Amino acid sequence: MNATVEKNYEILKNDALQEISKWQEKARVLVGTATCGRAAGALEVLDIFRKEVENRQLDVEVMEVGCMGHCYAEPMVIIYKPGFPPLCYGSVDEGIAKRLVSDYLENDDPCFDFAMAALEPNDMFPTFEDFPRGVYEQKIVLADCGLINPEDINQYLARDGYSALAKALSMKPAEVVAEIKDAKLRGRGGAGFPTGVKWEICHQAVSPEKYVICNADEGDPGAFMDRALLESNPHQVIEGLMIAGFAVGASKGYFYVRAEYPLAITRLRTALEQAREKGILGSSVLGSDFGFDIEIFQGSGAFVCGEETALIASMEGKPGIPNHRPPFPAVSGLRGKPTVINNVKTLSYVPHIIRKGVDWFKSVGTPDSPGTAVFALAGKVVSTGLAEVPMGTTLRTLIYDVGNGIKDDKPFKAVQIGGPSGGCLPESSLDLPIDFDSLQQAGAMMGSGGLVVLSEDDCMVEIARYFLEFTQKESCGKCTFCRLGTKQMLEILTDITKGQGKPEDIDLLLELGEDIKAGSLCSLGKTAPNPVLTTIRFFRHEYEAHIQEKRCPSLMCKDLISYIIDPAKCSKLCDACVGSCPVEAVYTKPDMLKDIHQDKCVKCDNCLVTCLPLYQAVVKVSPPVAVEGGGNHE
Repeated sequence: MNATVEKNYEILKNDALQEISKWQEKARVLVGTATCGRAAGALEVLDIFRKEVENRQLDVEVMEVGCMGHCYAEPMVIIYKPGFPPLCYGSVDEGIAKRLVSDYLENDDPCFDFAMAALEPNDMFPTFEDFPRGVYEQKIVLADCGLINPEDINQYLARDGYSALAKALSMKPAEVVAEIKDAKLRGRGGAGFPTGVKWEICHQAVSPEKYVICNADEGDPGAFMDRALLESNPHQVIEGLMIAGFAVGASKGYFYVRAEYPLAITRLRTALEQAREKGILGSSVLGSDFGFDIEIFQGSGAFVCGEETALIASMEGKPGIPNHRPPFPAVSGLRGKPTVINNVKTLSYVPHIIRKGVDWFKSVGTPDSPGTAVFALAGKVVSTGLAEVPMGTTLRTLIYDVGNGIKDDKPFKAVQIGGPSGGCLPESSLDLPIDFDSLQQAGAMMGSGGLVVLSEDDCMVEIARYFLEFTQKESCGKCTFCRLGTKQMLEILTDITKGQGKPEDIDLLLELGEDIKAGSLCSLGKTAPNPVLTTIRFFRHEYEAHIQEKRCPSLMCKDLISYIIDPAKCSKLCDACVGSCPVEAVYTKPDMLKDIHQDKCVKCDNCLVTCLPLYQAVVKVSPPVAVEGGGNHE
């Protein structure tokens, strides 16, 4: 390692260790205040802890941390008290927070009734290794998320943060490129293009000016991995971007972050300011000859700007529309200069590879897809949140062992993987290993890591329509196939969900889908038909039921269902369904039994949900019942 760089880094790390040693031996309360936690009331819980600790004059450090990954249990709190293992508490409200202060922090009752797990202490910080699902996970980029304060650079430095940057600065740029190339790191933003190859092309490009960009324009429905990483450990991504800049010969980096991520932007901005104050960013990084700085560019939320050339056009003040390639951005990108664009997760792996070595990274995952995969578990899975598993883990393990299965013990139907451009895989694919090539062969894609679990209550025709509606609206309109083809497919799907489909529609959807994939310029158009094509491939019978029988087997498509009340089960004394109806469609007949005006019913599900379990008189049926007068008749 370069002597000057090594010396400066050791000074920074020692100062950081000295700083955090002030609270190292004290009791600590870590409150997860990422966006998921805040939505569940974490800021109110944080305020209660601080007030109670102050009022009781306790020597306790209360700090904010990022997302712990278990979003289903937010707000989450970890209490680290000397003499006890770190204890993790879930679904903490203001009352529980007060109990934890009075019973545990002030006395020695850990309140095990509220605890989710005892964690393994690791130096100054706990770890999630002993968490129940930890045996299936292998955290690399999520390892520190939820355990360190994202707005305190000293906590990152204390965990060997920026040591990979210091090590890289003692190497030649070509050697850094070779490390990433040999590690077979594949881009975690979509198609899995080899990161080292992209860096090598830019490194070899001759230009006095080059750029590196972190693509944080996460826009997939149900995806929140990039947001959580930036909110929980921004310095990890900054370090990866800086190493990329050094490797390719760039002196300027950018974070392209969508403006809908205000907390991520705030914490990222704070992290950049702290890095500059420490001499990590600037004209002489850690005292070396390498100068590098980073700016934040806020995107306006266009999904298509996740595509590299559209992102660049957006940054240049032009409409976010993809361009033909070649030339690729690594040769001619931002302002016509060689530019490397990597995803948040991709850059987050870089410091770990440089610090721990190529062989370590390749020991995780599969030979062609080394490392881990980070997923946002959403939909009908019990334990929603973030999960990081080795590549090659099966979908069954991810959904049932990490995600704890399907809500309400409903039968599994499918999993939508890879975002709106991914595919819907059926139960027969549950033992499919998760890696770039296996998913692609199955008709899906890794994508950015969104994973939506579907149960028997989900209609696959409606799911396909929903995702196609999203991609159709997000199309920039440049390609005729994408602009008009997806619109035509969406109209056909809408007709099918309304019971207006025709027998020839299925074959027409298949034909249109293949034409759109072949004729579109960018990946948005090329992959937009995937949800439709895979649902027809695996769930054709549902399309046929909608078209031929005018019936929705999953009872999801509103135009193909009705709510009726079984008079044999209806209680004359119960008015729950009447009071729950927002449009007064449910009424009481002269005999005191209840009925529903079908012409008024908006199919909101309220009457079905509120009907007392003792009676369960409200029934959802398909096809719709005939309507005569005000009531319903079968």
